[in-house]
Amino acid sequence: MGSGFPARQSVWFVWGSSLLLATTLSACSSKAAQTAEPISVTSSPGPAQPAVSEASSAPTVNSARALQYIKETVAFGPRPIGSANHKKLEQYIVSHVKGEHVEYDSFTADTPEGKFPVRNIIAKFPGKKDGIIVIAGHYDTNYPLRNTGYVGANDGGSSTAMLLEIANQLRGRRRDGYSVWLLWTDGEEAVKQWSDTDSLYGVRHLAEKWQSDGTLKKIKAFLLADMIGDADLNVEREQNSTPWLEELVLQAATRLGYQSHFYSRTTAIDDDHLPFVRRGVPSADLIDLDYGYGNVFHHTPQDTVDKLSPKSLEIVGNVILQTVWMLDKKN
Repeated sequence: MGSGFPARQSVWFVWGSSLLLATTLSACSSKAAQTAEPISVTSSPGPAQPAVSEASSAPTVNSARALQYIKETVAFGPRPIGSANHKKLEQYIVSHVKGEHVEYDSFTADTPEGKFPVRNIIAKFPGKKDGIIVIAGHYDTNYPLRNTGYVGANDGGSSTAMLLEIANQLRGRRRDGYSVWLLWTDGEEAVKQWSDTDSLYGVRHLAEKWQSDGTLKKIKAFLLADMIGDADLNVEREQNSTPWLEELVLQAATRLGYQSHFYSRTTAIDDDHLPFVRRGVPSADLIDLDYGYGNVFHHTPQDTVDKLSPKSLEIVGNVILQTVWMLDKKN
C-alpha cells in the first residue's frame, strides 16, 4: 500500500499490570498523511450480538487453494495501475467469478504521474435478508516500486487471493443471511507519495458513487482484508475502524480459537475502509502491518510468497466468514 515505510509514533500505557502499545501507523504505503489521532467518527452501537455459545455453521476457507491463488497472482509480476500485468490480473479475477453477478466501477484517475484507468470489481452474492455485507481487498501493487521486481505477495496478493477463495464458499446458493459483495479495490496504492489525494483512488470514487445512488445506507458492514498472509500473523486493533465491529471480529476469532493472533497492537491506519468510515458505514480493517521483524519486508522486493503461511490465510479467512455469519444472526 503506497511507497516506502510508514513512520511510527509509539506510546506505552500501563493499565494495572498489563502493557498496551498504541501506535499510529499508515497502512500499506508510506501513507504519508500521518495523523496523531484516529479520525473522529460518529457511529451508533452495533445491534445485539448472538450468544458466543451458539453453534456455528459458518463455512471455512481452503487455505492451500488460497495460497495457490497468491502464487498465480504474483506470477503476473508487478501489477501497478496502468500496466499490462495489472490488466492480466483483472482478467484473471473476472474469469474466476464468471457466471456470478459481476459489476465494475471504472473511471480515469487523475494522479501526480498522469491519468490512469482504475477499475473496481464487485461480485455480488444475493441473500434473503435485506442488507449488504461488503468484503474488500485491493489488487494493485505499489506503483513507485514497479521497476524493482516487487510482486507484492502479501501487499496486494494476499487480499486478492482471499477474496477469490471466499467466492468459492459463497457461490452456488442463495444465502440465508445478508447479500455479500466481494470488492476487489483498485488504485489503493499511492502513485507518488501517500496523501489524501494520492491514495485510495478506487474506494474514494466508489464510496461517493454508492452514497449518491443510495447503496451506502444498505451496507451493514464493510470488512477489509489487507496484508493478511504474514507467517507471523498479528492482526492490529485498528482505531479508525468501527469499535463494535472490531469487537465482533475479535469474538469471531475467539470462537474459532484464534484470538492470540488478534489485537496485541493498537493502531490507527489509513486504508481502503476510510472513505466508508467517514460516510458512517460500519467498517473493520483486518491488517497485519508489521511484516517481518521491524517491518523489513513491507514495500520491498522481499515481499514474496515464501514469507507467507497458509495457516495465516486460514485464520483470517475463517474469521471473516465467521464474522459474516455472526452479522447474519444479529437482530
